[in-house]
Amino acid sequence: MNALKILIFSILFSSESQTQINETMSLYNIEINSIDNTPINLNDYSGKHILFVNVASECGFTGQYEDLQKLYDTYQDKLMVIGVPCNQFGGQEPGTPDEIQSFCTKNYGVTFLMTEKVDVKGDNQHPLYQWLTDKALNGIKSTSVKWNFQKYVVDDKGQFVDYFYSITKPLSSKITRLLK
Repeated sequence: MNALKILIFSILFSSESQTQINETMSLYNIEINSIDNTPINLNDYSGKHILFVNVASECGFTGQYEDLQKLYDTYQDKLMVIGVPCNQFGGQEPGTPDEIQSFCTKNYGVTFLMTEKVDVKGDNQHPLYQWLTDKALNGIKSTSVKWNFQKYVVDDKGQFVDYFYSITKPLSSKITRLLK
């Protein structure tokens, strides 16, 4: 009888531990601030797809802001676009938060969410990008961020779906088909 109790306890504990690990590694538990330094609760976007894109104001791909805004306007009932400023690729996002926000609003009419400036790779990689780029955390695929405007899609349940290099335009069918 003791062996049976131990076996049942082991099964229950193992299942409980796995649930706790999965909850800890949830996208929705990651902390990040908006560009105005207020906390973003990613759980607020549960039920919507999220497109994360590392952005830069002085990049050859900066014009993608326009299509990112169109994508957001078209699919905002089921999609949140989150721009993540990063200055790790050619120093192409040198601005302050106010300068970045002003640039995006004035030049591209950006109304989608923008985060604080973060590192998307390297020793100081933000936990969001650790999750997006590490299969051990996202459960699907390991990747590396190659340049500005690389895109990561997460589904409406917070599960990693896919990523796209900078050359993939925001309105590409590769991205929009994932939102159907």
